[in-house]
Amino acid sequence: MTAPRIGTVMWPTQSWPEAGESWRRAEDLGFRHAWVYDHLAWRGATPWYDAYTTLAAAAAVTSRVRIGTLVTSPNFRHPVPTAHAAKTIDHISGGRLTLAIGSGGTHRTSDAGVLGGDEWTPGERASRFAEWVQLLDRLLTEPETTFEGTYYSAREVVERPGCVQRPRVPFVIAGNGPRGMRVAARYGSGWVTSGEGGGDAPLEVVRTRLAELEAACGEEGRELDDLILMTGFTDEPWLESLDAFADLAGRYAELGFTEIAVHWPRPGTPWEADMKVFEAIAAEYGEAG
Repeated sequence: MTAPRIGTVMWPTQSWPEAGESWRRAEDLGFRHAWVYDHLAWRGATPWYDAYTTLAAAAAVTSRVRIGTLVTSPNFRHPVPTAHAAKTIDHISGGRLTLAIGSGGTHRTSDAGVLGGDEWTPGERASRFAEWVQLLDRLLTEPETTFEGTYYSAREVVERPGCVQRPRVPFVIAGNGPRGMRVAARYGSGWVTSGEGGGDAPLEVVRTRLAELEAACGEEGRELDDLILMTGFTDEPWLESLDAFADLAGRYAELGFTEIAVHWPRPGTPWEADMKVFEAIAAEYGEAG
């Protein structure tokens, strides 16, 4: 059994150049990947800087760590400018970008409904998500895209110069329901979950979801390369100690998880943690470990 690779979720709350120092620090600590949430605000927290602009800047001040959104939100983004930004960041980073994509949150304090219009039903949200990912895939792989969907459209969009990574930047899909898992199985190189919800212990919630994901992948005739667990949304003590992390990482590795993402400690929030423990985990499980 191989120990999962470790990444960190960065908080886009610092202005530049302070934020740049944090991204360089994440790379120096040995994290394999560093992620940023894609919101306009988050649970009402401000300042909250733009994810894609932040990633472009982070790409320019780092050289090894993979970077990406966790997750890109269709709540306020259209696939056409998103594809253009993704290609640009992939070039700036030298092919280190991964796009994790989700269906978008439902809270207005983050970004839901900010563009106006009727509130999306769960069914519409799932349909929008599937169409959004389908169009983004085409925009990043086909020489020219014209598309007329139920929710999104594009006209004669040219792919050139394309992504550094071929056939395109990797997609990691966040989807815990049947339709989201089908999107992951069809378009994703990976899948991300947190173990939150479901009423059972997080490990059992994830175990059940993995069985459902395996069934979806079987229907598509595909296997996913990466299974990513985003921590910090359950009562599991991931950053309590190095031993606690090792125990939990081992349990999820047995389920097949290849990546673990921990939040950068944020004082005064539920993601507060001892920085020394955080750094010890990075030293043990990161690039230098």
